[in-house]
Amino acid sequence: MEIKKVGVLGCGLMGSGIAQVCATAGFDATVLEVEQKYLDKGFAGIEKSLAKFAERTPEKGGITAAQKREILARLKGTTNKADLADCDIVIEAIIENVEEKKKMYAALDGIVKKDAIFASNTSSISVTELLTATKRPERFIGLHFFNPVPLMKLVEVVKTIATAPAVYEAAYEFAKRLGKVPVRTSDKTGFIVNRLLVPYLLDAIRAYEEGVGSIEDIDNAMKLGCGYPMGPFTLLDFVGLDTAYYITHVMYDEFKERRFASPPLLKRMVMAGWYGRKSGRGFYDYSDPEKPVAGMF
Repeated sequence: MEIKKVGVLGCGLMGSGIAQVCATAGFDATVLEVEQKYLDKGFAGIEKSLAKFAERTPEKGGITAAQKREILARLKGTTNKADLADCDIVIEAIIENVEEKKKMYAALDGIVKKDAIFASNTSSISVTELLTATKRPERFIGLHFFNPVPLMKLVEVVKTIATAPAVYEAAYEFAKRLGKVPVRTSDKTGFIVNRLLVPYLLDAIRAYEEGVGSIEDIDNAMKLGCGYPMGPFTLLDFVGLDTAYYITHVMYDEFKERRFASPPLLKRMVMAGWYGRKSGRGFYDYSDPEKPVAGMF
């Protein structure tokens, strides 16, 4: 089961990152979007990312100008689903919405060759539910990359009860060929990382609500006391409070446990449109992105 050509659904932050690492690893990658403007934005991001790698030395993972040109030559953008017909694996990285994902899979199922693997980059949605939109349940897998994809080494390889063993192994080896460190997990909501991370992040919000410490003090305590690269509030703002809020709903619906329930403050911030870095305001104010200021709520 050799993978040579990759299809990527979505050219946002995750989709463009996945396409970049695939092309960097030597795969031809075709990225599908609904409009050309989204492809233009995503490919501009790839150019910018590769430019940063070109500034590094080879010892630090740098690339040459010639390698940059070769990587870009392996990338193609399209708004035509038919251009994915001969892909060996198709990795979905569109909006984290069950129905939108299922509609996309259903539309592609009759277009992409039958022996191709379908994969989802979902961080929280049941992979088993997504595969019901296709007629290839045994060739369906979860491949959960982490943001920013070109820098983060981890990929969660998610097996459903229907996934064929050979497909699971092929996906695992594919992740290794991308230069990633794959971990095996099963289709339990949240997989490994979010199953452990989400309760921690939500408890940090509850601790703040209960007056345990300020936003800055809680962040600094976890960075300096536990060696984390980011405090929980900085990480929440980076991930996106709207994304975190959505994940809490998916996980609470599955487990019905308080540790997965959204704290009131998170709900109100999302309602106010304070999503974190991407909206300019979250637990920190990013009016000056270089010097974010912690809020008081």
